[in-house]
Amino acid sequence: MTRARRIMIVGNGDVRAEAAAVIDAGDLVIRFNGSRNFGPAGKRTDVVAVCNTGRPGAQMLADPQWRDSEAVSAAREIWSIRDPEKFARLQPVLAVSHPELDDFCDDYTIGFAQFAAARDKQHRVIPGAVHEALDAALSTYRPAPYVVPSSGMLVIQALLSDPKFDDALLVLAGFGHGGWEWHPFDAERQFADHLVQSGRLVRLDTLLQSSLSQGA
Repeated sequence: MTRARRIMIVGNGDVRAEAAAVIDAGDLVIRFNGSRNFGPAGKRTDVVAVCNTGRPGAQMLADPQWRDSEAVSAAREIWSIRDPEKFARLQPVLAVSHPELDDFCDDYTIGFAQFAAARDKQHRVIPGAVHEALDAALSTYRPAPYVVPSSGMLVIQALLSDPKFDDALLVLAGFGHGGWEWHPFDAERQFADHLVQSGRLVRLDTLLQSSLSQGA
């Protein structure tokens, strides 16, 4: 029986020591922004998904260490996770509800597209419809008011929405479902658990434990 393709979605959190080889053996490896655990969480990188708005986007584009990092250099594709049109609509709303986030919607998508083209990489923008589908899925879990879903969950929803990945098993690594206060992390954890139960997603620790048990 043919093994399902494994799409490794590697967040920037801690991973177990034996995770690197399993991640690098994936059929597609997606990392995020600065790929902070590059090395301990493997080195293979096919896609770097970036926050293409606000300070993170501006800082990455301006930073030669990011542009020339091993992860970014290895990647074939750069994915901008935030749809410019959606964030343009969000900006006046946040100006009222979260005035402290005055640069949150500043858009650097063109800069990432130009960077990708200059480095012979593909550039993809995750559509706003994916973001809206994720908001709808998360609403099931009654999240407290939030600004936007996390980058990791947006990428997961993008993969779930793309028929090219219908036959793939999504493998989640380096995700603690915690961080910035305006992401709906509790609802995201519940949604991820639902995906695990449905068989579309597996946490890397589960794969590692299974491998250890089979080897015992």
